[in-house]
Amino acid sequence: MRTVRATTRPEDRLRMLSDSLTALHNRIFAPDSTGKSVSHRLPSDSCGTEAARLLLPMTFYDDIAGRAFTPGKTLTFADEQLLNIYMNNPWLVTGAESDIREAGTPVYNAEAPLRPKTDLVEKAGPEFVEPEAGPFTLVLKKPNFWTYKGDFAMQFMQNYISGNWYKGGESNYSALSNMTLEANFNNKQKIKWDNKLEIRFGMQNTRSDTLHTFKTTEDMYRLTSKFGLQAHNSWYYTVQLIAYSQFTHSYKSNSPTLYSDFLAPLNLNLSLGMDYNADLFRHRLKGTVHLAPFAYNMKYTRKLSLCDRLGMDPDHHFKNDFGSEFTVNLTWQIMDMLQWKMRLYGYTSYERAELEWENTFTLRFNKWISAQVFIYPRFDDGVKRDDHHGYWQFKEYLSVGFQYTF
Repeated sequence: MRTVRATTRPEDRLRMLSDSLTALHNRIFAPDSTGKSVSHRLPSDSCGTEAARLLLPMTFYDDIAGRAFTPGKTLTFADEQLLNIYMNNPWLVTGAESDIREAGTPVYNAEAPLRPKTDLVEKAGPEFVEPEAGPFTLVLKKPNFWTYKGDFAMQFMQNYISGNWYKGGESNYSALSNMTLEANFNNKQKIKWDNKLEIRFGMQNTRSDTLHTFKTTEDMYRLTSKFGLQAHNSWYYTVQLIAYSQFTHSYKSNSPTLYSDFLAPLNLNLSLGMDYNADLFRHRLKGTVHLAPFAYNMKYTRKLSLCDRLGMDPDHHFKNDFGSEFTVNLTWQIMDMLQWKMRLYGYTSYERAELEWENTFTLRFNKWISAQVFIYPRFDDGVKRDDHHGYWQFKEYLSVGFQYTF
């Protein structure tokens, strides 16, 4: 039987234990010859893997006591140190090997290294193979900065009154059509070019008019073109052209006097100023405000007989003057079914003045049917003064009919 020699001095035993633990740590965690850590592999020298027990919580191992009392068995350095602790400092031992076995954790060496049952590579999916790029065609589209929109409306009205109706009156038929076409350019940088063509034409038939089968109630076509260069945010330096006339002749009931005709007159206004683009009330109120301190106005008539009535010099087809001009165009979507379009135009040559305020209220019942109220006051002191209204003129109508927006 081997006799374990106990060191007489405690400090020597403590030093030896410390040296053995340091040596064991260096063996386990020191890198190998390739520079890679071998911390995953315990040493297999004379100390054996039992040396790792010195780094674990102090436990009483049965095999150490068995080797100590078995003839012919050699104790390792780790066995001697643990056996020394068992004999001289038993209070340091916190557990037994049987407790570890009951917990299911073996403390002895495995005869063969433990390996996972399935290699992770076998569970991984197949490597993704990127498909070869086939022939393709690259298409580059030039951006289109043009937008187009329009609006068309047609209203009819028929009124029949018998000859013996107790309040009197007369039967009549009337029709009214409106069309607006727009083509606008905006490169989203500095340049804008807006073009709008407005056409209104209406006719009426009354039995009391013995001279004319039909008379026009509305007759106008107007082109507005504006070219703008951005100055700052919503402000643009703008050149604006407005040209308008009518399609056919106009008469009063039972009167042979011609009041206006095609290109009689033709009005043209060219102005230079600034535009402000308005967008308010969450995009419900949109439009432009044009202020022009420099404006040229031309009035032309192809019928010289209308010169006096149009405020032009006798026997002159043209009248030219210079002044200032402003134009306000706004569209307010008051409700989903109710819309208000307003145009306010003013021009002055500092000798005469023109002011027009067009208001169109549209109530849409559905996509196809709508009602319109048109209110149009106008001031012009360049024509002959009326004894009753002075220089003021007024026009209004109410219509119901077909309307389509595109």
